[in-house]
Amino acid sequence: MNHDDIPLGKDVGYPDQYDPSLLFPVARQLKRDELGLNDNLPFHGSDFWNAYEMSWLNTKGKPQVAIGVFEFSHDTINIVESKSFKLYLNSYNQTRFKSWDAVLESLQHDLSAAAEGAVSVQLLTLEQYRQEVGIVAPKAILIDDIDVEVTDYDYQPSLLKVQERVVQESLQSDLLKSNCLITSQPDWASVLIDYRGPKIDHEGLLKYLISFRNHNEFHEQCVERIFVDLMKYCQPQELTVYARYTRRGGLDINPFRTNVIENRAQNIRLIRQ
Repeated sequence: MNHDDIPLGKDVGYPDQYDPSLLFPVARQLKRDELGLNDNLPFHGSDFWNAYEMSWLNTKGKPQVAIGVFEFSHDTINIVESKSFKLYLNSYNQTRFKSWDAVLESLQHDLSAAAEGAVSVQLLTLEQYRQEVGIVAPKAILIDDIDVEVTDYDYQPSLLKVQERVVQESLQSDLLKSNCLITSQPDWASVLIDYRGPKIDHEGLLKYLISFRNHNEFHEQCVERIFVDLMKYCQPQELTVYARYTRRGGLDINPFRTNVIENRAQNIRLIRQ
């Protein structure tokens, strides 16, 4: 990946005429190599992107607004760099389309081409989104209330520990913060961890998640790192990791990874989103 080619972190104009060349793909394998992941991935899942500021013009020049929901399969060759995605969506703003279906087809074609894999696209009216995606409160144990002393804000997987007894539980933390790989701007998330296996030490898990605070990596890469670390240090039989990030520039990114065959991501919305 040549960072000089990426628009992120540079002064750029915001285009308002449709331009698919703005999309900048980044190979997933670049970071998966660091984690020792090959073609036999230990998980499946999706990356949900929700676009809250979508607009274009109809054939009469009247603005249309929608919320876009994009689901990238975990096995697409590429992710799309987030600022290039925002610039691409903004390029629709003053472009006329004959129908909502034409916009949908354009998005589907361009994003699938950039990702080199399966991307599903929905365009929802505001009322449809309100009805289909409500704010939820996960049924999970919140570990953030544990009274811990924190001294390490640099990524430290050795903080993960387990007890002997086997349990099945769902855990939640709203204290995950990482930083953009390119600009170091903060990315804020709530993370949900559902597992069956040796009981994970909650205090160690909380400290581990906090240790991402100075860590620079894209959203999808952080979630895969958390998944791989939990499998390595805690050895659960079943594991699901789902991070719901707060939005930036009208987009939020929400990676879901699991080794449970029947588990499929639901595009929920948490209170900070």
